[in-house]
Amino acid sequence: MRFLSDPRVGKDETGLYILSVNENIKVHFTDYYRFLEQVELRCLEEKEALNAKLAATDPRMTETIAYYRARKVIVDVVLKTVYAFYPESGNLAVVMSPWCFGTVVLERVEIYKERLSKGETTDPNIPDFPFYVLKYVEEIYKRTLLELFEFPEKAFSMRWQYTELLKRYSKVLTNVTTSLQNILSIVKKEKNT
Repeated sequence: MRFLSDPRVGKDETGLYILSVNENIKVHFTDYYRFLEQVELRCLEEKEALNAKLAATDPRMTETIAYYRARKVIVDVVLKTVYAFYPESGNLAVVMSPWCFGTVVLERVEIYKERLSKGETTDPNIPDFPFYVLKYVEEIYKRTLLELFEFPEKAFSMRWQYTELLKRYSKVLTNVTTSLQNILSIVKKEKNT
């Protein structure tokens, strides 16, 4: 592995690991990628089952169809995230614990459902009259994610940790950027005088 020279990568009896960026905990590469593969498999199985249910459901059963479509919206967001993170082997920042990954996906689903409700994006699972589908997405997204990730009920109650941590990182970066801009401004003034 080409990251062996990276100081963030370590090795123990279980294999290669990284201290994750967001949590600063040991995450083994094999565990991380195995988790993504398991999530992908569960999502693909769920999507296949939902497609079969949609095909077999009477078109007059609009709420049932809306429920199935809502689940597909959620499954699709999870799959897109898995597919975005899996090939990012050059970016060690995407290697994280399953719980942190779940929190990232939870936030992506929340952002996506917000965009859908405002009509800012389209989705093949959302019909011309999306009220029921959006209603079901709102009702079931956390439960569906817990099922797909095989997480316990309390998993997303820890979410604030990651959100707060990311806010702190963002604030620090903003402060650094502001300081650098001030320094550049001083240097430019000195140079011009």
